[in-house]
Amino acid sequence: MMNDLGQFKLDANKAVLVVIDIQERLVPAMPQEIYLRLRNTVGILIQAAGMLGIPVVTTEQYPKGIGHTVPELAEACKGTVMEKVSFGCCGEPNFMAALKKIGRSQVIVTGMEAHVCVYQTVLGLLEGGYHVHLVRDAVCSRNKTDFLASIDNSARAGAVVTTAETALFQMLQKSTHEQFKAISKLIKDR
Repeated sequence: MMNDLGQFKLDANKAVLVVIDIQERLVPAMPQEIYLRLRNTVGILIQAAGMLGIPVVTTEQYPKGIGHTVPELAEACKGTVMEKVSFGCCGEPNFMAALKKIGRSQVIVTGMEAHVCVYQTVLGLLEGGYHVHLVRDAVCSRNKTDFLASIDNSARAGAVVTTAETALFQMLQKSTHEQFKAISKLIKDR
């Protein structure tokens, strides 16, 4: 009996990139080396999304208290930015309406914190019928135990746990893709 591998396959024409709560006042609470790697990886994913025509949706948890998206990513994320008070993005009606309007079936999930807003968003997206690709090297938590639990639980719930490089090359599909060289350079330079 063959497994249905469809949920594991990413297609740039079916995907939307979600950047969750990478905000100014959350950053100091994160292990800095891990945060800097996350910020760099999310930046690469956002640039590649632009090259591949993938829409980007950014959320900010209670920006009056936690601040806005970090300056290093804010400009690239300015397209669709949604404020929220619900930890899970799917608890915000405007977020679900935006996804429905975009009309994509696959959601590439990045952001922080992995065990709170990211995890609750993953569960909400799965419940909503989306194919969820959680980018392990583009999410973080303050502590490793919470991070690992969220990755494990997300996978067991049905999300595909991937990496930025895996996701990008999967969407390119072949070395003759018109964006192959540019995206390869982004990956090499990280």
